Amino acid sequence: MSSSPMAGKTMRAVQYGGYGGGFAALKHVEVPIPSPKKDEVLLKLEAASINPVDWKIQKGAIRPFLPAKFPFIPVSDVAGEVTDVGSAVKDFKAGDKVVSMLSVKNGGGLAEYAVASSNLTVHRPPEVSAADGAGLPIAASTALQALKSGGAKFDGTGKPLNVLITAASGGVGSYAVQLAKLIDLHVTATCGARNIELVKSLGADEVLDYKSSDGAKLKSPSGKKYDAVVHCTVGIDWSTFEPNLSDNGKVIDITPSPSTFLNSAIKKLTFAKKKIVPLFAAPNKEELEFLVGLVKEGKLKTVVDSKYPLSKAEEAWAKSIDGHATGKIIVEI
Repeated sequence: MSSSPMAGKTMRAVQYGGYGGGFAALKHVEVPIPSPKKDEVLLKLEAASINPVDWKIQKGAIRPFLPAKFPFIPVSDVAGEVTDVGSAVKDFKAGDKVVSMLSVKNGGGLAEYAVASSNLTVHRPPEVSAADGAGLPIAASTALQALKSGGAKFDGTGKPLNVLITAASGGVGSYAVQLAKLIDLHVTATCGARNIELVKSLGADEVLDYKSSDGAKLKSPSGKKYDAVVHCTVGIDWSTFEPNLSDNGKVIDITPSPSTFLNSAIKKLTFAKKKIVPLFAAPNKEELEFLVGLVKEGKLKTVVDSKYPLSKAEEAWAKSIDGHATGKIIVEI
């Protein structure tokens, strides 16, 4: 442990004491400021973004593994300023602006300070605001990894692909559309009627209202078959995807259900060419640096649904649970 300059001081934080209870279970507390271990940095947080996984953990979707213990300060995607570093940290110093993904197990994002592993922390240039940076770790990394799983290449060696992105106005979907267009893929997207213009503005070639008959059937208006589907919603059956896929088409499911795993196993056993692939994204430093660089260059933007102060974190939490956010929900610390 370093003798942190913050040792013994307290901070404002938002936490919950057990599973369940939704936004009403969040409590505003004063707790000690944490100290960084040798490979960690202490951050004064400027912004955090809420992901669906945050409230799913609260609901008990990943019990008994997460969270590590109660009471628990949720949220892992943050941006802020380094105030102290552990003894083994060489890449960061006090005053550096960063984007970081905190440990999902230990959380800590809904607070004034948090400790982050230096392995999942990257420098944030002045062109990247705290809110834009905080949106990236889980959502943009998931979008990037889903596209790569579907065969997209970001090193200039890829072939042209037709991709479908479902729920394209959400956090992951809004990044996926932009990333796919960056490498000239043909993008068909689904979203609610109110977000069609937004999704077109992100670069989608064709946009379907998911409630229309073609939208429900996922049919490309130009008759294209999809080489890859970045599936960012739930409740669509394999039988809806299958006729729309090219011969070797893949559905990359970012919120896999038990039926996804069953289907995936059956496809493997029967050597089917059309596949459904469950994806559990694991953000890494190299990809996070790549994504921050794209934001810096103006090639990727964080679509911000709404911003809330820490004092109204429960409103942000309720908005995320509601499931109709356009882009990312940001809590400003």
